[in-house]
Amino acid sequence: MNIQTGVHKKGTFSLLDLMENVKKRHDSQKIGGIGLFVGVVRGETMKEEKVQKLELEAYEEKANEVLAKICDDLKKKEGIVDVQIHHLLGEFSAGEELVYVMVAGSHRKNVFPVLEEAVERYKKEAPIFKKEYVITAKGKASAHWVAEKENY
Repeated sequence: MNIQTGVHKKGTFSLLDLMENVKKRHDSQKIGGIGLFVGVVRGETMKEEKVQKLELEAYEEKANEVLAKICDDLKKKEGIVDVQIHHLLGEFSAGEELVYVMVAGSHRKNVFPVLEEAVERYKKEAPIFKKEYVITAKGKASAHWVAEKENY
């Protein structure tokens, strides 16, 4: 399996698939460390509302281009062997995995700063949209599209 960086429908790509992608690289012998970020659905919002579910959509063609560009840019950094970003789309419950960001490098000191940059960049640059379904503190059901800056 060699699935390209990009967006995938929920259930078509997993953490195990990601690890297989890395291990089967022709230059995998250069890898001394793999850093991984797994984004999951929080069970409550910053306003302490209970999250029922998230719905994730994307402008898929553009999202794939943006994610590939981020990975290509970061692969040029010293000591980096591979960078992959795989964002899932569909409906998700609290605790479910949404995104996998992986950086493989020669040494751990190369990996961590690039992993953080990859996460920050995909959040700012990729056209991926999140609709949050919540129960407010007063027990009212509500749904709204979330701007990324609201998450901090």
